[in-house]
Amino acid sequence: MTTPRDTPASRRTRANGDGTVYQRKDRRWEAAGYVLAPGNTRKRIHVYGTTRKQALAKLTEKIAASNRGVPAVTAQGSLAAYLTYWLENVAVHHLRETTHTRYTTVVHQYLIPGLGRKKLAKLTAKDVRTWLNELRTVCQCCARGTDAGRNPNAQASRRPRCCALGRCCGKRLSPVTLAYIHSVLKSALEHAVREEEIPRNVARNVRTGTPRPRRFSPLTTDEARCFLTAAQGHRHATLFELALRTGLRKGELLGLRWEDLDLDAGTATICRTLQRTRTGGLTTLPTKTISSERRIALPVSCVASLRAHRARQAQEKEEAGSRWQGSGHVFTRPDGHPIEPATLTRHFNALLRDGKLRPIRFHDLRHSTATLLLEQGVELVVIKELLGHAHIGVTATVYAHVRLRLQRQAIDLLSHALGNLAEAAAEPGDGDDPPPCAAPVR
Repeated sequence: MTTPRDTPASRRTRANGDGTVYQRKDRRWEAAGYVLAPGNTRKRIHVYGTTRKQALAKLTEKIAASNRGVPAVTAQGSLAAYLTYWLENVAVHHLRETTHTRYTTVVHQYLIPGLGRKKLAKLTAKDVRTWLNELRTVCQCCARGTDAGRNPNAQASRRPRCCALGRCCGKRLSPVTLAYIHSVLKSALEHAVREEEIPRNVARNVRTGTPRPRRFSPLTTDEARCFLTAAQGHRHATLFELALRTGLRKGELLGLRWEDLDLDAGTATICRTLQRTRTGGLTTLPTKTISSERRIALPVSCVASLRAHRARQAQEKEEAGSRWQGSGHVFTRPDGHPIEPATLTRHFNALLRDGKLRPIRFHDLRHSTATLLLEQGVELVVIKELLGHAHIGVTATVYAHVRLRLQRQAIDLLSHALGNLAEAAAEPGDGDDPPPCAAPVR
């Protein structure tokens, strides 16, 4: 009688559901079986190996993953094709337009040239890590040929200075930019996992490290006083004062409407932002996050400045006549149109130059507000609510250097207190308190 052991390897009968294994005409081994597919369906897959054992091991791995509920990979296209699909059909509906523009730049400038030819289903964590390491060390002028298209007769600031001249300028990406590129890739692959195109997000297995927060230069108390003094008499003095005293973002200030202000109660409701987008131009958008929608208290000086500003705006409206474009915004141009963010930046830089103040960014006024409040001992949670941060960890991380300075002050106060206690202990007592004695031990 013939036993299973005597049966040739290519003819052994496998149990139902274990698939089949057979040798092909090219002497390779092929294993086929049914596994879970997207949409809670089943599909037949084929794996190959140089030996029967190798092909069987691959099939067993696929069936085991299917039994755990992991669907089989269906993505057969390149990563470039999927990233294009993701930008045009998914990200465009879930991201702000400005964020989508930045994502598009990252995809077309870095991800597609570097990893676009890779198959989405075959992309590995090693591929991502190797590419990021190369991106970290390569000069971007040489890699993209930035200088090749420049006109040698252009102004000095735009003349070729790198690959076109044969010497590298060494312009490399910052750790913050590398982390942003990595996050865009993770977001795209995460959606591929949700759509069951791939079984796992390989970009999550790559560690790029946490970049150091960007340095900023907040105003000191004396510099803040000088800034408010220099702003007096300026057409946008009320805006500058409100920015420094409340920490509002530039877009939130420009997006303020008179209906958002309650000057009698001294409050402001922050619910929109004004930004220039590529498609819509100067557009009113929702706030940066849900946490950015907030109601804040206005300082008494700002309430008085806003009342005076409203009177001046009414006078400008009367002078403009039919040229006035009523937009309802608090801060407008003389003809009533909203103010361009870039125009406000130019006015701000001119104010710093005329007042002979240290050059800073407009956003540093927001950092100055938080820094000055921390130095005055205001609780971190209060500053988080005022600035509209999504999490208190953001506030704590950004202003860690201020907390360290406050810790030094607290330590000095404690040292002073302990020094006084030591001196008090050295002084003789008046004898009213009984001498200390040990408790009896039973």
